[in-house]
Amino acid sequence: MYTVKAKGRARLFKSEILESGTKTSPIAILAIYVPLVAFLVWYFYSHVHPTFLTLAIMFFAGLFTWTFFEYILHRYIFHFVNETKWAQRFHYLIHGVHHEYPKDRLRLVMPPMASLVIAVLFFFIFNFLLGKFVSVFFGGFITGYICYDMIHYTLHAFRAPKNKLKFAWEYHNVHHFKHHDKAYGVSSPLWDIVFGTYPKKD
Repeated sequence: MYTVKAKGRARLFKSEILESGTKTSPIAILAIYVPLVAFLVWYFYSHVHPTFLTLAIMFFAGLFTWTFFEYILHRYIFHFVNETKWAQRFHYLIHGVHHEYPKDRLRLVMPPMASLVIAVLFFFIFNFLLGKFVSVFFGGFITGYICYDMIHYTLHAFRAPKNKLKFAWEYHNVHHFKHHDKAYGVSSPLWDIVFGTYPKKD
């Protein structure tokens, strides 16, 4: 369990340059990735000349693939920890600090440099697998990432509404404050249901 602090912000690095690189506004994510998605979809449409159905299927296939990657990333990478000091430090840097300071608005979305490195890696993997369909598929994948970051920011930065959307806040709070080994999905609970990490209702 984490010692949750309602206020404040952790200091992760002595270097001001490195420290500033750990803080990100959601506006930065939108500014980088929304134009990228628009370019990827435009490139596919103008160079491959697909039917609208093909474009839609590949785009939503990419978005759906993101939901699976999001679950795997959160469960097996963000929550990877063992007794070694390097593993504990790694876990704290990429995710533990968020559990300790869940209200720190500058650490609710992934820093651009880290996300860009991951994005480039996956682009080459998808390019190898999909060939000419990579741009629109990757556009859908990145759209999933944008949705994930914006949803995650909203869940922590704003109060839950008094309607059915409240479920998303309650679901994510289960992960933060009750069962760290449950409710890994942020943009969707689908893979929690599939892999048995959907929390049981008390």
